[in-house]
Amino acid sequence: MDFIWNSLILLIAGVFFLRISGRKSISQMTIAHTVIMISIGSLIVQPIAEKSVTKTVIIAAIFIVFTIILELLQVKINLMEKIITGKSLIVIDDGNINIENLKKLRLTVDQLEMRLRQQGISEINHLKSATVEPNGQLGYELKRKYKPLTIGDFEDIILSKNKDESNISNNIFSEIKYKHTNNTVNKKLK
Repeated sequence: MDFIWNSLILLIAGVFFLRISGRKSISQMTIAHTVIMISIGSLIVQPIAEKSVTKTVIIAAIFIVFTIILELLQVKINLMEKIITGKSLIVIDDGNINIENLKKLRLTVDQLEMRLRQQGISEINHLKSATVEPNGQLGYELKRKYKPLTIGDFEDIILSKNKDESNISNNIFSEIKYKHTNNTVNKKLK
C-alpha cells in the first residue's frame, strides 16, 4: 500500500514542478524543454513502477483518477484553478506592453512580438489588450478602429444606407404632398 501514497506524493510534486516550469503548450516548447518534461515524467514514474503488472495497472489508474480529480476541483473551486492551471496574464493593455507580467511569464518582448506577428498583428498600438492564457496561447482584442469589418457590420451599414435612402424618398414625397396641400389651401383662399 506504500506505493499508492508514493504515487500520490510524486503526482503532486510533478504537477507542482511542471506548474512552476512555465506556460507553454507542447507546440511552443523547445527541444530542450520537451526533453526536460519527458525526463521529469520518467523520473516521477521510475520510483513507483516495479515489475509487477498489477502495481503498474494500479499506478496508471491512480494517475488517471488523480487527473480527473484535479479537473473536477478546478471546475468546482476557483482557487484550485488558479493554483493548478493559473490565470491569464495581461501583457498588453491599451497598446502598452506590461513588462512586469512579461517577466512573470519569462517572456521577452521579442518573443511576444513573434507571437503577435504569427497572429497577423504588425503594430502593438493596434491592440486594446493581449493576454497569455494558461495554456501558453496568445489572446488579443484589437482596438475598435483596427477591427476587421464583419458580415454583420456590413449588413448593418447596408440596412442603414437603405433606410436613409427610403427616408429621403419619404421626405421627398412628403414634401411634394406638403406643397400640393399648401397649393390647394392657397387656391381655396383666393
